[in-house]
Amino acid sequence: MPQQLELAAQFQQYMENPLLWPIMEELKKKPSGWKVHTLASHLMELGFIPELDACADKDLFKRNFLIMNALYQLQETLYPDNWLQVQAMDIILMPQSQVFGHEVDHHDPLRDYYLDWQNYEAQEGEIKRLLNEFWTRYREFVGGTDCQDMTRTKALSLFQLPADASASEIRKTWRKLALKWHPDRDNGDSDRFRVLCEAWNVLRH
Repeated sequence: MPQQLELAAQFQQYMENPLLWPIMEELKKKPSGWKVHTLASHLMELGFIPELDACADKDLFKRNFLIMNALYQLQETLYPDNWLQVQAMDIILMPQSQVFGHEVDHHDPLRDYYLDWQNYEAQEGEIKRLLNEFWTRYREFVGGTDCQDMTRTKALSLFQLPADASASEIRKTWRKLALKWHPDRDNGDSDRFRVLCEAWNVLRH
């Protein structure tokens, strides 16, 4: 049992929710006025979220869970350059000038709940499959292609990481580079971002 809990913790620590990036794009275009359900509906219209469960109530729950999970991950990723207010009925992306007085609350029970993948009510394999599908959709959305010549060695070189880099280091570097080069960021570069997406696609497995 302790080993199972340890494996589950590792799974949660390293699992990246790819809804972070489409959510960030929409928040950059419209920083306020979002609620979880309006954001979910918008992402569904864009083709990022499929039907998650045949039962309507469970489908709604899982959709909301994924959005909240992504928002809390994004909040930590953006801080301290921006502050993302994560409230189900009032989601706001604030500029750096409004970050003062805010900080990530690592003891927030709501944050703990939504960052715990076990609360999604699915097996680890199903969650991995689902997030892989989401990632594939996002790569298609930004114009990513299957780079046959993108090896792990080349990907690590692009991330400027050693061959023995840990999964946690890789994920942190991916987020840092993605934020820097994302097309919606100041001085972003869509071509560079697409290449980094391909590198991450190789390294995340």
